[in-house]
Amino acid sequence: MSVSPERLDEIQAKIDAAAEDLADLALDLLHQALGDADPKASPAARDEKLVTRARRSLDKASGLLRGLETSA
Repeated sequence: MSVSPERLDEIQAKIDAAAEDLADLALDLLHQALGDADPKASPAARDEKLVTRARRSLDKASGLLRGLETSA
């Protein structure tokens, strides 16, 4: 089964947008953590790490789709 390049572009754009949203959220969480008494032990710092991992996963997914486009 073949996937059209347009469909891949559409999905990749959605993934990229979600990754951007997560990057913004991670920055907000970092700013929040900096305001805490112990920034490294802050729940916001812990959440930022998880959000950043999720963003990286989306970045990888987007890269994999780019690979599909070039191999098609």
